[in-house]
Amino acid sequence: MMFRDSFAAILVETTLVSAILLCAYLMAGAWRQTWAPRWLVQVFAVCAAAPLGPLIVHMVSVQGDLHAFTNSRPRVVGFWWVTICAAIVGLSVTLAARVREREAQARAQALQFALEHETLMRQATDARLHLLQAQIEPHFLFNTLANVQALVESGSPQAGPVFKSLIAYLRATMPQLHQEGATLGQEADLVRSYLELMLMRMPDRLQFSVDIDPSLRGLRFPAMALLTLVENAIHHGIDPSCDGGRIDVGAQAFGPSDGTRGVRLWVADTGQGMVESAKPGIGLANLRARLQAFYSASARLELSEQVPHGVKAEIILEGVL
Repeated sequence: MMFRDSFAAILVETTLVSAILLCAYLMAGAWRQTWAPRWLVQVFAVCAAAPLGPLIVHMVSVQGDLHAFTNSRPRVVGFWWVTICAAIVGLSVTLAARVREREAQARAQALQFALEHETLMRQATDARLHLLQAQIEPHFLFNTLANVQALVESGSPQAGPVFKSLIAYLRATMPQLHQEGATLGQEADLVRSYLELMLMRMPDRLQFSVDIDPSLRGLRFPAMALLTLVENAIHHGIDPSCDGGRIDVGAQAFGPSDGTRGVRLWVADTGQGMVESAKPGIGLANLRARLQAFYSASARLELSEQVPHGVKAEIILEGVL
């Protein structure tokens, strides 16, 4: 019976001391002041509250008689032992909570820095893409106008219709080139319109096909990427060839490979083929830079010779599906 009473008294005293220390810790943390760090105020509050719980328990046990409490050596010794233990445990818990709080703040700050860094990197990438886009648009436009100029100077009856088609084409397509959410489907439509325009210029020397998997039309894709390859095939492959040639444009999904799926796009022509003395043009260099900025290291551009003649350009996008 004595053991039960002693255990109950210890349990009540421990619970009361813990509750008082917790209240002191929370109230000190919620107190807005500027004269001392919050953690230091919490430490002082816990130390000050440590004697309060044992004092209340002992005063209840003597029915509020302070004289009886102070004259009882066992009670006084017990009071100080409990107070010291409560202070030590309270300080340990307070400091441990402070360490955990600092770690949580550090993680939150690191996450905030990472988000800000990612935002800045995205803005820098967008700015780079816009700059590259601004470089490639005049290149494409001037080459197209040069084709029309050649028709005009040769007195071809096709010059008028081609020029009108070019104006209509540019009016319809140029605004789309600046859209943020350009898709592969929109790019395929631009390529088809451009090839139809070129077909009017050389109806006897050009054949083409555009075969894009319908499931890939919604894929985010940098504007004028395929168009650059098609324009390059016209300018360096079909035009220099006496017999002209054929251009095939396509896109298909591949994989899974190593747990990832990707997309392969190609522009193949049966024109003149690669010329060893030819210098790399701004279009392909610009396209490689744009693909790297848009897809990072998951994109690459490969060129290969066709048999018996011609060039095949492939854009390989890994892990985009």
